[in-house]
Amino acid sequence: MRLYSAKVPQVASEIVAALTAEADIECEAPKEVQLDIEAVLKQYVNDEQEVNERARDMAAQRNLPPSELGRLRRLLASEKGIKLGDEAIDYLLDQLLEMLMHSGNVEEIYSEDVVLRRKMRGPLRKQEQVEDELAQEVRGRLKHVKEGTTMWEIEYRRMMEDIKRRKGL
Repeated sequence: MRLYSAKVPQVASEIVAALTAEADIECEAPKEVQLDIEAVLKQYVNDEQEVNERARDMAAQRNLPPSELGRLRRLLASEKGIKLGDEAIDYLLDQLLEMLMHSGNVEEIYSEDVVLRRKMRGPLRKQEQVEDELAQEVRGRLKHVKEGTTMWEIEYRRMMEDIKRRKGL
């Protein structure tokens, strides 16, 4: 899962709305809870970017092929104590639950952890779907280039950045 910093406030707002709609949590200042959630999500975005940059740097220093980048990312992420890819949502849900339990802005939590996780998972999955849609759009535009080649990697990255920029991601 890839979380974009431009979408963090929207995701945090949706999570707070989901948790307060049926009184799963009680808070006097939902905006403050939203800011707490944003802080957790922004920290994840920063950690993920740091891992990606370090992995690219290591691959360049060691003259490793691009296919080794994923392995380096997983290794660096485990050293940092974060999860990437398919495990990212569960990791973020754990972090968010922990924050809710210790936040001074949340007066009371009425629902079980399982219910809270289920309600917070929805907005995070929407972001995962956005990433999948972007990848499909890029692949659709790169039908003329053979996948797996160096040219495909370069064009994929360039096209992805172009689409993200146009969509404000």
